[in-house]
Amino acid sequence: MRDRVVVVGASGGIGRALADQAEARGDVIRLSRPAIDVADEATIAAAAEAAGDGLSHVIVAAGLLHRKGVGPERDWRQIDADWMLQSFRVNTVLPALVAKHFLPRLRRERPALFAVLTARVGSIGDNRLGGWHSYRASKAAANQVVRTLAVELRRKNPQGCIVALHPGTVNTGMSKPFQRNVAPEKLFTPEQSAAHLWAVMDGLGPEDSGTFRAWDGAEIPW
Repeated sequence: MRDRVVVVGASGGIGRALADQAEARGDVIRLSRPAIDVADEATIAAAAEAAGDGLSHVIVAAGLLHRKGVGPERDWRQIDADWMLQSFRVNTVLPALVAKHFLPRLRRERPALFAVLTARVGSIGDNRLGGWHSYRASKAAANQVVRTLAVELRRKNPQGCIVALHPGTVNTGMSKPFQRNVAPEKLFTPEQSAAHLWAVMDGLGPEDSGTFRAWDGAEIPW
């Protein structure tokens, strides 16, 4: 039986690569703005209705790190309410709304996976450098959403698994301004990152639901 994969944020570098590599698995539904818009929940509900039931994978690959010259704060004096709210809307609220409408669409007769691409910098336990207040906080909140949804999913669909995934540093427009100190072997192409993530996802089952995993499968502290 062919998989049915949904990728939210499929127009971005990692999302596109994830969707491309899913083509060999089965049917792929690619969702991006404006067809799916966090500011209009009805678009998310409509996309879930159109996707139908029996989904094998739902992957949320959308994220916001910088936009139009505004980006991660290096100092608490740079904290801005509007930017923080934008970060939470994309990085936290969007995955939560996608889960609201797509988790009920996961297949039940076999294991199914809902994955949210967050980031290692969203780990509270691993935070040693500080800074990046809005991005860190919004990704930490997304991790908490995943952890909380896992408790509910265990009751409603025991075959389901929901995880937070760190894709590594990927050579996309999102990370380009922040690549200077990244070792070449740690800077992945979107295709490399997607292959790593698929390998991790293929090794996960319902018993792994509610975990936070890196691109190599290692667990990351919350």
